[in-house]
Amino acid sequence: MSVRHAMLALLSEGPKYGLQLREEFEARTGDVWPLNVGQVYTTLQRLERDGLVESDGDSPEGPQKAYRITSSGREELYTWLRTPPDLSSPPRDELVMKVLIALRVPNASVPEIIQAHRRYLVQLMQQWTHIKEESDPADLNLGLAVDAELFRLDSVVRWLDAADARIKRAAADQESGAARTTPQGTPEQALWPLPRLRGTNRTHK
Repeated sequence: MSVRHAMLALLSEGPKYGLQLREEFEARTGDVWPLNVGQVYTTLQRLERDGLVESDGDSPEGPQKAYRITSSGREELYTWLRTPPDLSSPPRDELVMKVLIALRVPNASVPEIIQAHRRYLVQLMQQWTHIKEESDPADLNLGLAVDAELFRLDSVVRWLDAADARIKRAAADQESGAARTTPQGTPEQALWPLPRLRGTNRTHK
């Protein structure tokens, strides 16, 4: 989330005060992303430093100091709106990392871990669904924000389901493959076959 560009978007409607910007930011985002007033003023100071906004120069920093967007600020805003976010590399998702790490942890029940996360995500989806049902259908900003969160959570749940099925299928294939290739071998040899070393297939006299 870019607070910097959100401030520019609000100021593109006309001059506004810091507290007004905070209130409108939270209203426009459906009160999903609360914003600290200190963050608002820090962002405005940086925007003014960069020449993207200007303020009443004689007024002290505070609720009565008005800010307005500059022509450079409008250009920056429109460029940002048209620029796709960088999705070329997958993010370091903590949930994905936990599942990958759990696969290597001795005695860790990966299916149980997956289901614990799944239950939590379903609870979150139920909470967001309740917010959607109780909200004003005419509140377009809140509706879009809630839909985005529901779609995001649903995609994570579907990934967990796919991961659970893939892990179980891999374990079953490993067990059946080991049973076919080394029926007389030990379980350790069957599950963890060692690579063939050079020269091991020589015939000893």
